[in-house]
Amino acid sequence: MALSKQELRPKPKMGYGNDASTTSSIGVADGAALSGESPLGSAMSLMGRVARSHLTSPGPAIFMIVIVALGWWYIEAFGTAAFLQQLINGLQRGSIYALIALGFTMVYGIIGLINFAQGDIFMFGAYVAAIIGAPLLAYGHWWGFAGALLGSMLITAALGVLIERIAYRPLRNSPKFSALTTAMGVSILLENFFAISPRDVPFPLNLIVFGPDYRHFPALIDVAYYSFGGIYFTTLHILDFVLAVLLMVLLNYFVRHTNMGKAMRAVAFSMDGAKLMGLNVNSVIAITFAVGSALSAAAGLMYGVTYGILASPYFGIFPGLQAFIAAVLGGIGSIPGAVLGGFVMGISETFATSVDSNLGYMSSFVILIVVLLFKPAGLLGTLQREKV
Repeated sequence: MALSKQELRPKPKMGYGNDASTTSSIGVADGAALSGESPLGSAMSLMGRVARSHLTSPGPAIFMIVIVALGWWYIEAFGTAAFLQQLINGLQRGSIYALIALGFTMVYGIIGLINFAQGDIFMFGAYVAAIIGAPLLAYGHWWGFAGALLGSMLITAALGVLIERIAYRPLRNSPKFSALTTAMGVSILLENFFAISPRDVPFPLNLIVFGPDYRHFPALIDVAYYSFGGIYFTTLHILDFVLAVLLMVLLNYFVRHTNMGKAMRAVAFSMDGAKLMGLNVNSVIAITFAVGSALSAAAGLMYGVTYGILASPYFGIFPGLQAFIAAVLGGIGSIPGAVLGGFVMGISETFATSVDSNLGYMSSFVILIVVLLFKPAGLLGTLQREKV
């Protein structure tokens, strides 16, 4: 029996970082920038166009109806002032979740990997910010804050690159399950390594572990309190939200208007095609990890400044889980979806906790299940066809 040309064609490997097909013509970067088929193609822009399917699908409409109904019930039960107060608190918490979720979605959009260590990278950034910021307070609050922000983002970005180089790059052509298991292992390793007491390890390891005890975060901001019509907010509410929005705008510019951003979209569109066009795929992926880790470090600083204490190197587990749910809720691989999901998670958790403290832990899972029943790809995600 004669075989067709299609059957004789060699099939590509299906590792977590490989495409099922390649781009055979020039202009892959521009194609990635314009196409909506890539996980990070047009979705990589924070201000990108919303696909027509998002506007016509009943999922988001039903979701909005439920949100409005719940908001109306909350106002009737607790009053408008309480509603606005929790909304402000939720935006503050959602700013933190959104930045961590961006790290999840950028890595997944480029290489299709769920980096379960993202929450621990967030934790690492918070500790680094505390260590750097404390001595800089002698020069003033804003010097301490700026130094801690820049220092923690740079050092945490280096950690992200190191993790990608040692743990993930050797498995790029391996089955997805191997990479997923490795990501879980990296998460557990970071938590337990940094929880080692400095007294129990020799020099120089005692300089890079944090210990299991509570650590107070330095007061990098001179907090001012404001009140308006029974609604209370502080400098921290404003700073967290403004800083998160500023970093998102910078990310949008980086992705849309720089050569590296175009390279990232090209790799997301077709890794093999990007290689054929001469792009250094390893460098692009490493920079993606660096950017995602730096955003998580900024979120760690915001967390430390807001809550004033770092419980232990295990405290990143819950925020990391919430951010992962936010990324899936918004549409894993979609940067606008990660931002939307982060704010939805923060607001819903805050409102649910104000009603009953136990509801805050379960609200995110309930929302995720309900949304995925109607919109399996997430609120702003697009279902991708995969050849096997």
